[in-house]
Amino acid sequence: MSAKAPLDPVALANAKARGKRPYFFRDPDVERVLSIAMAIAMEHAVTRQRLDALERLVEAKGLLSRAELDAFVPGPEAEAERTRWMKEYIARVLRIVQQETEAVERAASGSDQAMEQVMDELRHS
Repeated sequence: MSAKAPLDPVALANAKARGKRPYFFRDPDVERVLSIAMAIAMEHAVTRQRLDALERLVEAKGLLSRAELDAFVPGPEAEAERTRWMKEYIARVLRIVQQETEAVERAASGSDQAMEQVMDELRHS
């Protein structure tokens, strides 16, 4: 088996779907805020379901009470991991802002080509 390169979660969070982004409101600022809010809502819903499952399993097995879970204080390694996760999370939540900033920069520089097209040109040159 060949070793795979580690995934870059920030780069993955910034991945774009092919085609144009659908817009539902006339004001692009409202669209951005809606996209950010929906990303947060989706992240929160998944996290809440997993947290609930873990707390129920831990308590049902008599490993820890919910009060003990609430009193947990992370050590330095756990705190560093949480900080890293938070940066990745913010990158996912603010993905639309990053993508639109990059599009504006490309347009300002006169290079508004899709990334796939640029990569294809580099591969075949």
